[in-house]
Amino acid sequence: MQVSSRVRVIYGDTDAMGQAYYGNYLKWFEVGRAEWFRSRGLTYREVESRGVYLPVVEAHCNYRKPAFYDDVLTIATRFAFSGPARLRFEYEIARDGEVLTTGYTIHVCVTRDRKVLKPPAYLRNVLEGGGGADGAEDRGA
Repeated sequence: MQVSSRVRVIYGDTDAMGQAYYGNYLKWFEVGRAEWFRSRGLTYREVESRGVYLPVVEAHCNYRKPAFYDDVLTIATRFAFSGPARLRFEYEIARDGEVLTTGYTIHVCVTRDRKVLKPPAYLRNVLEGGGGADGAEDRGA
């Protein structure tokens, strides 16, 4: 499932050359990822309140063309499993349909004390495209 979200490049997002600073693309990936979860009925805060954390363990960004101040960017976000406890989100950032950047982040599921775990059933259901995140049987992971 792909989810699209939008963000406008503010002046503070640009560098001395007047284009979006390269590090902001990872921030925009995060915007896309958070909106992907929201579209599935779950927020990062809810995942963490159930004892599951999703730190980034790998990130890749392929810069094709720059974004500039006041551009409205569309962030397309897709999900794929990368392993039993690893999650991969793929991103495409475009302006007016023209792809500017592609990339991905890989996350690992861990407990608060950083013990690796497989995604609990409620989270797996959300990630696999199932509806809702009630998963009462998994509260507290």
